[in-house]
Amino acid sequence: MITLTTTPRADGFFMPAEWAAHSQTWMVWPQRADNWRDSAAQAQAAFSAVARAIARFEPVTICASAEQYLIARAALDDPRIRVVEISTDDAWVRDTGPTFVIDGKGGLRGVDWTFNAWGGLDGGLYANWQQDDQVAQKILEIERCERYRTEGFVLEGGSIHVDGEGTLITTEECLLNRNRNPHLSREEIEILLREHLAVDKIIWLPQGLYNDETDGHIDNFCCFVRPGEVLLAWTDDSSDPNFPRCQAALAALEGQRDARGRALTVHRMPIPGPLHASAEECAGVMNVAGSQPRDPSIRLAGSYVNFLIVNGGIIAPSFDDPKDTEARAILQQLFPERQVVMVPGREILLGGGNIHCITQQQPAA
Repeated sequence: MITLTTTPRADGFFMPAEWAAHSQTWMVWPQRADNWRDSAAQAQAAFSAVARAIARFEPVTICASAEQYLIARAALDDPRIRVVEISTDDAWVRDTGPTFVIDGKGGLRGVDWTFNAWGGLDGGLYANWQQDDQVAQKILEIERCERYRTEGFVLEGGSIHVDGEGTLITTEECLLNRNRNPHLSREEIEILLREHLAVDKIIWLPQGLYNDETDGHIDNFCCFVRPGEVLLAWTDDSSDPNFPRCQAALAALEGQRDARGRALTVHRMPIPGPLHASAEECAGVMNVAGSQPRDPSIRLAGSYVNFLIVNGGIIAPSFDDPKDTEARAILQQLFPERQVVMVPGREILLGGGNIHCITQQQPAA
C-alpha cells in the first residue's frame, strides 16, 4: 500500500456525500467488556441486526478479532456479509476507519486520520487506542487503496458531515476541543479539512448533543439530507439541556449559505427520551480504570439523526420511544426514494453512539 505525501485536493480527490452510490459498508464487531454489557453479547446481537439491515441494500464487511472471528461469522450467516480478521480496541469504525475520497473518474483513496480515543489522556474514553489508530490503514490495505495519513492531526469521521458539493458542517465543541489538536488554530484546522476533503465552505455549530461522549460529534446532532438541506436534532422543551444547543445550532445554520451560495433549509428531528441506562444495564459493564463509567444518572445522547444512508435505503435507530413513529415519518418524507428501515438502537446507545457511528460507507468507484 502506498502512503501519499500529497493531499486529496491537490490530487483531484474529494469526499462524496453519503447519498452517493456505495460499493459496501464497513463495521467492526464489538467485544469490549468495559464498554458493552454482558461481554458484548447484547451489542453483538444489535450490530448483527444492523449489518443484516444494511445487507438488504449493499454488501457489508465486518472486522472481527481473531478470538471473535468464528463467533461473528456464525452470527452473520449471510452471503452478502464478509468477515475479515482485524484487531481493534473497540467498534466505532466511523471514527477509526478511513474517510474514503474519490476523483469522479473511478479513483478511490482513503484519508487515515490520527485517532486518540476521543481525547487521549484528557477525557478520552479508554486508555489504549493503538489498534484503533491502525484500523483505517488495515482497511485501505485490504481494499488496495492509496492512503493519506494525517499524522498528528486528530479527527474522527463522526465529527464531520459533507454535502459532496463543497460544504462541511462540524462543531466547535469537538474540533476546537483542547484534547484533539491544541497546537492548531481554527484557521489551521480549516485548512487541513479543505485540503483533505476538498471542501470550500465550513459551517461551525457551537455544540453537539448534550452529554455526547464524543464531545459533540456532528453525526449525532445534524446532517445533510441533500445539497442545501440539513436535518437537526430538536426539542421545544426549554427545560431540556439540549434546548439552548438546538437554538444556537439553528441560529448558526440559518445565517449561512453553502459552498454553492444556497441558503440552508433546516428540517427538525425530535430528540427521543430523555433516555437513561438502567442499573441492571450498567451493572453488566466491566469496571476498568481508564474507561468511561456507566451510571444510570447519566443521560444518554440518543438521537434519530444517527442514521446511515445506503443504496436505496435509510438504516435508522429506534428506541421503543413514542417519537419512533414520528422519526420514521420524517425520514421517509425527506428520502421518498429510499426505504426507511428502523433497527433497535438502545444497545448501541448504551455503548456511546448509534448506527452512523458503527458504520463507514465506501463509495463506489
